[in-house]
Amino acid sequence: MGAVDEIVFHQLLHWHHFYDRASGAAGLVSDGLLHAATLSAVVAGLALLADLRRRRTFTPTRWWAAVLLGAGAFQLWDGVVDHKLLRVHQVRYGVDPTGYDVAWIAGAVVLLAAGALLMARARRRPVR
Repeated sequence: MGAVDEIVFHQLLHWHHFYDRASGAAGLVSDGLLHAATLSAVVAGLALLADLRRRRTFTPTRWWAAVLLGAGAFQLWDGVVDHKLLRVHQVRYGVDPTGYDVAWIAGAVVLLAAGALLMARARRRPVR
């Protein structure tokens, strides 16, 4: 989810940088660090996926549940901690952020709920 946020809102739409309380150069550096962190998380996730497949314990439902839970957790953290508590950036500048904040956090709740439902379904099934 961090990569989606960084690509869509930082690079394509230019709505904000990861750290907007400094010069444009600092914002670009912070975006680069966020991109490096999200790419590292993707590589680690793919390594875990490969290990599950190698051990023949991969369960698609459990995997997608974990993906949705991780995406929702990132988005909730970003919306509450980064946007509201630390104020490192907002979703969008030059407009009233309330609607964007509500949509961002509601999206996180939807992702978390979908992930939790899938995880509950996966736990009821025996692992192959």
